Amino acid sequence: MAGTFVIEAGKTGKIRFNLRAGNHQVILSSETYDTKASAQNGIESVRKNATDDSRYQRKTAKDGSAYFVLKAKNGETIGKSEMYTSTSGMENGIKSVAANAPTATVVDRT
Repeated sequence: MAGTFVIEAGKTGKIRFNLRAGNHQVILSSETYDTKASAQNGIESVRKNATDDSRYQRKTAKDGSAYFVLKAKNGETIGKSEMYTSTSGMENGIKSVAANAPTATVVDRT
């Protein structure tokens, strides 16, 4: 089952997207955008950068949870993961983004 980018508008009118794996689990959440066009550009940036391991910053939250941030070539954050209980879980999340993002379909719920 292929991945899906889901574009949604929040209560404030800001737009964001989530990349969901084939099992519908969110594997990457975007920053917020002012316009849908900007969110669509963000999706294209995820597609371009997802397979480049050097674009992922591996981090540890204050509570010890592992997570990652996907950065564009210009250093801008384009998405971040959920919190994982282990670094191996985080690494699997990165592999899932790399595998799903390039061919994921887009679902617009705005």
